[in-house]
Amino acid sequence: MPFFLIFVVVPLMELTVFFYTSHFIGLGLTLLLCLLTAVIGGSMVRHQGLSTLQAAQNEMRKGNVPSKELFDGFCIVAAGALLLTPGFITDFIGTMLLLPPVRALLRRHLERSTLIHSVHISQHSRGFYSQTPANDPSVIEGEYERVDDRENRNNRAAK
Repeated sequence: MPFFLIFVVVPLMELTVFFYTSHFIGLGLTLLLCLLTAVIGGSMVRHQGLSTLQAAQNEMRKGNVPSKELFDGFCIVAAGALLLTPGFITDFIGTMLLLPPVRALLRRHLERSTLIHSVHISQHSRGFYSQTPANDPSVIEGEYERVDDRENRNNRAAK
């Protein structure tokens, strides 16, 4: 059903809006407006995409997971695709995705509608280390070392 909407209903809606717009303001001005929204949208996507990439790199340098920046980047890429698609409806949706308050609203809605858990995993010289949320009472933290690994190391050291 979603493919039907994307490939049949949306183009029909776009053609209807394009027809009525060209009827009211003229075909030349309508085509110019479509081209103008694509150019302006492309410029906005480039600017916001670069700033989002820099923000993600800064978060990673701090040791944080750039989840907000990744979501923003996904929205910006989707906005770019929508703005390059000819039509006023896709241009409107693409422009909305470029607005940070709209992305924040979408992010909050997504966070509320899905269960998101954060787990930090890193590798140290003694193996992997995982850090789960501290408020989870079912988590028992500890380290382990396989006994056969310890015996192999002791045998190598004795040789």
